[in-house]
Amino acid sequence: MTNREEELLEIIRKNPSISQNELAQLLGITRSSVAVHITNLTKKGYILGKGYILRKDDHACVLGGSNMDIIGFPNGTLIMEDSNPGQVQASLGGVGRNIAENLVHLGIPTKLISAVGEDIYGRKILDHAGSIGLDMKHSLILSNKSTSTYLAILDEDRDMKAAISQMDIYNEITIDFIQSKRQIIEDSKVCVIDTNIPGDIIDYVVSNYKNTDFFLDTVSSAKAIKVKEKIGAFHTIKPNRIEAELLSGIRIDSQEDMLRASDYFLNQGVKQVFITLGEGGVFYNNGKKHQLVPSPKVQVVNATGAGDAFVAALTFCRMKDTEIEEAVRFSMAASILALSHEETINPNISEEKVFQKMKETGLC
Repeated sequence: MTNREEELLEIIRKNPSISQNELAQLLGITRSSVAVHITNLTKKGYILGKGYILRKDDHACVLGGSNMDIIGFPNGTLIMEDSNPGQVQASLGGVGRNIAENLVHLGIPTKLISAVGEDIYGRKILDHAGSIGLDMKHSLILSNKSTSTYLAILDEDRDMKAAISQMDIYNEITIDFIQSKRQIIEDSKVCVIDTNIPGDIIDYVVSNYKNTDFFLDTVSSAKAIKVKEKIGAFHTIKPNRIEAELLSGIRIDSQEDMLRASDYFLNQGVKQVFITLGEGGVFYNNGKKHQLVPSPKVQVVNATGAGDAFVAALTFCRMKDTEIEEAVRFSMAASILALSHEETINPNISEEKVFQKMKETGLC
């Protein structure tokens, strides 16, 4: 699609009944040129019929955080309240950005709506997005704010023991800004939201935008609470056990408790529930089928990106209309690929690699 065609489509999305003369005036071109562009867009399948009926793009949208991750881990056993010899690594992160990058590696066209500063970290995030084909042109870029930073300390098993997040920039995402992104969100087949986004913005989006499936990444128990009253607006949720207890008010000590908690979410309006249990596996429920799928034994190299890979894989499966039994196993295999790589995002993740990992681990 040419830049002019993209510009014309954006105007039509906002006003599908606009005339060719009005389009010509807005674009500063002749009506006959508009007619040629309309014909080309129709041939390409972007316009489906009279009245400028637009095609719903098969892309995913992610509304979430983008930041720089700084991760430290010891050479030996982590000693708290002391200086530990070890290694420090810096990499691009943010739950939303991580999910979006995984989706791109899985072959899904993805648009990320986030916020970054005009600083060295922000430029790294934008440059990397451009290099892998992740669309960030709809993100908020601010000259007076710093790109958010996540600092984490891992133990000798590479499990996170403490972290500090500087994420004030997300408070700059306003309702006016998110209103300007309505078409991007509603044209997506799936929109993933992470709870780094302010609660009032999440509330506004899920209350007013209805033409897509919303997937929720709870991020943490402290941040998950902001969506408790709106949980039924999400098509798919992936809380861990603690988050599921917090959001449902049901203590989970057994598989029967997981069923009760997941039924609570389904009764609120959720269509798919995946409760992650770490080494204990994943419990899923969609109202028709429920099961606890045990996790294969794996060697953990870095645990920070497993949940992001899982949500990306769930989104991939929804884009492909995959049945829930295969979706949970595909997503678990994607998590295993993330766990087995030293970087938060396994750069080798792909649809083929995930299916291969399913076979290797018996998740098929």
